[in-house]
Amino acid sequence: MLYTGIMKKIALLYSGCGHKDGAEITETVSVLTNLYLAGVKVNCFSLNMEIPVTNHLTGLTSKTETRNMLAEAARISRGQIQDLNSLVVSDFDALVIAGGLGAALHFSTWAEKGMECTVEPEVKRVITEFFAQQKPIGAVCIAPILLAKCLAGKGITITLGPQSDKFDVLKRWDVEVVECPVDDFITDRDHKIITTPAFMHDADFGQVFVGIKGMIQELVEMA
Repeated sequence: MLYTGIMKKIALLYSGCGHKDGAEITETVSVLTNLYLAGVKVNCFSLNMEIPVTNHLTGLTSKTETRNMLAEAARISRGQIQDLNSLVVSDFDALVIAGGLGAALHFSTWAEKGMECTVEPEVKRVITEFFAQQKPIGAVCIAPILLAKCLAGKGITITLGPQSDKFDVLKRWDVEVVECPVDDFITDRDHKIITTPAFMHDADFGQVFVGIKGMIQELVEMA
Protein backbone atom coordinates (compact mmCIF):
# COMPACT_ATOMS: atom_id res chain seq x y z
CA MET A 1 0.00 0.00 0.00
CA LEU A 2 1.38 3.41 -0.95
CA TYR A 3 1.82 6.01 1.77
CA THR A 4 -0.70 8.81 1.10
CA GLY A 5 0.30 11.50 3.59
CA ILE A 6 2.53 14.54 3.02
CA MET A 7 5.60 13.46 1.06
CA LYS A 8 8.57 13.03 3.34
CA LYS A 9 12.16 13.40 2.20
CA ILE A 10 14.66 10.68 3.13
CA ALA A 11 18.43 10.65 2.65
CA LEU A 12 20.01 7.29 1.78
CA LEU A 13 23.73 6.86 2.38
CA TYR A 14 25.70 3.90 1.03
CA SER A 15 29.32 3.03 0.33
CA GLY A 16 29.67 1.98 -3.31
CA CYS A 17 28.57 -1.19 -5.08
CA GLY A 18 29.41 -4.69 -3.83
CA HIS A 19 29.29 -6.14 -0.33
CA LYS A 20 32.98 -7.04 0.00
CA ASP A 21 34.32 -3.54 -0.66
CA GLY A 22 31.27 -1.27 -0.64
CA ALA A 23 27.50 -1.37 -0.24
CA GLU A 24 25.55 -4.63 -0.13
CA ILE A 25 23.47 -4.38 -3.30
CA THR A 26 20.45 -6.40 -2.13
CA GLU A 27 20.22 -4.35 1.06
CA THR A 28 20.53 -1.06 -0.82
CA VAL A 29 17.95 -1.99 -3.45
CA SER A 30 15.61 -3.27 -0.73
CA VAL A 31 15.89 0.07 1.06
CA LEU A 32 15.29 2.01 -2.15
CA THR A 33 12.33 -0.14 -3.17
CA ASN A 34 10.60 0.13 0.18
CA LEU A 35 11.19 3.87 0.43
CA TYR A 36 9.62 4.42 -2.96
CA LEU A 37 6.71 2.11 -2.11
CA ALA A 38 6.19 4.25 1.01
CA GLY A 39 5.71 7.27 -1.23
CA VAL A 40 8.65 9.31 0.04
CA LYS A 41 11.18 11.33 -1.90
CA VAL A 42 14.64 9.72 -1.81
CA ASN A 43 18.01 11.40 -2.31
CA CYS A 44 21.07 9.14 -2.46
CA PHE A 45 24.52 10.07 -1.18
CA SER A 46 28.00 8.60 -0.99
CA LEU A 47 31.58 9.73 -0.46
CA ASN A 48 33.67 10.99 -3.37
CA MET A 49 36.81 8.96 -2.61
CA GLU A 50 38.99 6.28 -4.15
CA ILE A 51 38.75 2.81 -2.60
CA PRO A 52 40.56 -0.52 -3.23
CA VAL A 53 38.73 -3.05 -5.39
CA THR A 54 37.87 -6.55 -4.19
CA ASN A 55 37.18 -9.34 -6.68
CA HIS A 56 33.81 -10.74 -5.60
CA LEU A 57 34.57 -14.13 -7.17
CA THR A 58 37.92 -14.71 -5.48
CA GLY A 59 37.60 -12.45 -2.45
CA LEU A 60 41.02 -10.98 -3.21
CA THR A 61 41.62 -7.25 -2.88
CA SER A 62 43.76 -5.61 -5.54
CA LYS A 63 46.96 -3.89 -4.41
CA THR A 64 46.88 -1.52 -7.38
CA GLU A 65 43.32 -1.06 -8.67
CA THR A 66 41.00 1.52 -7.12
CA ARG A 67 37.54 2.78 -7.97
CA ASN A 68 35.64 5.89 -6.99
CA MET A 69 33.02 5.15 -4.32
CA LEU A 70 30.59 7.79 -5.57
CA ALA A 71 30.83 6.56 -9.16
CA GLU A 72 30.36 2.95 -8.06
CA ALA A 73 27.37 3.88 -5.89
CA ALA A 74 25.80 5.61 -8.90
CA ARG A 75 25.45 2.17 -10.54
CA ILE A 76 22.72 1.24 -8.06
CA SER A 77 20.73 4.48 -8.14
CA ARG A 78 20.88 4.82 -11.93
CA GLY A 79 23.17 7.83 -11.67
CA GLN A 80 20.95 9.76 -9.26
CA ILE A 81 23.38 10.39 -6.40
CA GLN A 82 25.27 13.24 -4.77
CA ASP A 83 28.49 13.78 -2.85
CA LEU A 84 27.77 13.47 0.86
CA ASN A 85 29.33 16.86 1.52
CA SER A 86 26.32 18.45 -0.20
CA LEU A 87 23.80 16.93 2.24
CA VAL A 88 21.99 19.58 4.30
CA VAL A 89 20.34 17.77 7.20
CA SER A 90 17.60 20.35 7.67
CA ASP A 91 16.34 19.48 4.16
CA PHE A 92 15.47 15.89 5.18
CA ASP A 93 13.10 14.09 7.52
CA ALA A 94 15.21 10.97 8.13
CA LEU A 95 18.43 9.16 7.23
CA VAL A 96 19.01 5.53 6.19
CA ILE A 97 22.45 3.93 5.97
CA ALA A 98 22.71 0.74 3.93
CA GLY A 99 25.04 -2.10 4.89
CA GLY A 100 27.96 -3.83 3.24
CA LEU A 101 31.59 -4.08 4.31
CA GLY A 102 32.24 -0.61 2.93
CA ALA A 103 30.64 0.81 6.08
CA ALA A 104 33.32 -0.91 8.18
CA LEU A 105 36.19 -0.45 5.70
CA HIS A 106 35.70 3.01 4.18
CA PHE A 107 33.02 4.90 6.10
CA SER A 108 34.97 3.86 9.18
CA THR A 109 38.03 1.82 10.16
CA TRP A 110 36.01 -0.65 12.28
CA ALA A 111 37.08 -3.66 10.17
CA GLU A 112 40.74 -2.90 10.88
CA LYS A 113 40.77 -1.23 14.28
CA GLY A 114 37.59 -2.28 16.10
CA MET A 115 36.97 -0.15 19.18
CA GLU A 116 39.85 2.14 18.24
CA CYS A 117 38.20 2.97 14.91
CA THR A 118 37.50 6.38 13.44
CA VAL A 119 34.61 7.47 11.20
CA GLU A 120 34.98 9.53 8.03
CA PRO A 121 34.31 13.17 9.01
CA GLU A 122 31.40 13.72 6.60
CA VAL A 123 29.71 10.49 7.71
CA LYS A 124 30.11 11.51 11.34
CA ARG A 125 28.78 14.99 10.61
CA VAL A 126 25.63 13.70 8.98
CA ILE A 127 24.89 11.12 11.70
CA THR A 128 25.45 13.54 14.58
CA GLU A 129 23.40 16.29 12.92
CA PHE A 130 20.41 14.02 12.25
CA PHE A 131 20.60 12.82 15.85
CA ALA A 132 20.89 16.37 17.23
CA GLN A 133 17.84 17.44 15.21
CA GLN A 134 15.92 14.42 16.58
CA LYS A 135 15.30 12.98 13.12
CA PRO A 136 15.01 9.19 12.69
CA ILE A 137 18.03 7.19 11.57
CA GLY A 138 17.78 3.69 10.09
CA ALA A 139 20.82 1.47 9.65
CA VAL A 140 21.19 -1.95 8.02
CA CYS A 141 23.58 -4.87 8.63
CA ILE A 142 27.00 -3.64 9.87
CA ALA A 143 26.07 0.05 9.40
CA PRO A 144 24.77 0.39 13.00
CA ILE A 145 28.42 0.27 14.08
CA LEU A 146 28.70 3.79 12.65
CA LEU A 147 25.89 4.93 14.95
CA ALA A 148 27.55 3.21 17.89
CA LYS A 149 30.81 5.05 17.33
CA CYS A 150 29.39 8.47 16.41
CA LEU A 151 26.80 8.44 19.22
CA ALA A 152 28.95 6.85 21.92
CA GLY A 153 27.80 7.89 25.38
CA LYS A 154 24.22 8.61 24.26
CA GLY A 155 22.80 5.31 25.49
CA ILE A 156 21.46 4.12 22.14
CA THR A 157 20.19 0.61 21.37
CA ILE A 158 20.97 -1.18 18.10
CA THR A 159 21.08 -4.65 16.62
CA LEU A 160 23.96 -6.30 14.80
CA GLY A 161 22.17 -9.59 14.27
CA PRO A 162 22.99 -12.78 16.19
CA GLN A 163 24.32 -12.55 19.72
CA SER A 164 28.10 -12.29 19.64
CA ASP A 165 30.79 -11.65 22.24
CA LYS A 166 32.47 -9.50 19.58
CA PHE A 167 29.88 -6.79 20.10
CA ASP A 168 29.70 -6.94 23.90
CA VAL A 169 32.61 -4.49 23.94
CA LEU A 170 30.26 -1.79 22.64
CA LYS A 171 29.07 -1.40 26.22
CA ARG A 172 32.21 0.69 26.63
CA TRP A 173 30.53 3.19 24.30
CA ASP A 174 27.28 3.00 26.33
CA VAL A 175 25.64 1.13 23.45
CA GLU A 176 23.22 -1.75 24.00
CA VAL A 177 23.32 -4.43 21.30
CA VAL A 178 20.15 -6.54 21.05
CA GLU A 179 19.86 -9.84 19.21
CA CYS A 180 17.38 -9.71 16.34
CA PRO A 181 16.24 -12.19 13.65
CA VAL A 182 16.93 -11.33 10.03
CA ASP A 183 13.29 -10.63 9.16
CA ASP A 184 12.73 -8.20 12.03
CA PHE A 185 14.11 -4.90 13.32
CA ILE A 186 14.90 -3.12 16.57
CA THR A 187 13.50 0.31 17.43
CA ASP A 188 15.09 2.63 19.98
CA ARG A 189 12.14 4.98 20.33
CA ASP A 190 13.84 7.32 22.79
CA HIS A 191 16.56 8.09 20.25
CA LYS A 192 14.61 7.46 17.02
CA ILE A 193 17.02 4.78 15.80
CA ILE A 194 15.81 1.73 13.85
CA THR A 195 18.18 -1.08 12.87
CA THR A 196 17.81 -4.42 11.09
CA PRO A 197 20.50 -7.14 10.80
CA ALA A 198 20.08 -8.27 7.16
CA PHE A 199 23.18 -10.20 6.04
CA MET A 200 24.74 -10.15 9.49
CA HIS A 201 22.79 -13.42 9.47
CA ASP A 202 23.39 -16.27 7.04
CA ALA A 203 20.16 -15.37 5.27
CA ASP A 204 18.46 -15.39 1.90
CA PHE A 205 17.41 -12.37 -0.14
CA GLY A 206 13.74 -12.65 0.79
CA GLN A 207 14.38 -12.66 4.53
CA VAL A 208 16.60 -9.60 4.21
CA PHE A 209 13.92 -7.77 2.20
CA VAL A 210 11.27 -8.48 4.85
CA GLY A 211 13.43 -7.13 7.68
CA ILE A 212 14.27 -3.98 5.72
CA LYS A 213 10.62 -3.51 4.75
CA GLY A 214 9.63 -3.44 8.43
CA MET A 215 12.45 -1.05 9.30
CA ILE A 216 11.50 1.37 6.51
CA GLN A 217 7.81 1.32 7.46
CA GLU A 218 8.77 2.20 11.03
CA LEU A 219 11.18 4.91 9.91
CA VAL A 220 8.66 6.60 7.58
CA GLU A 221 5.98 6.58 10.28
CA MET A 222 8.42 8.12 12.73
CA ALA A 223 9.78 10.76 10.34
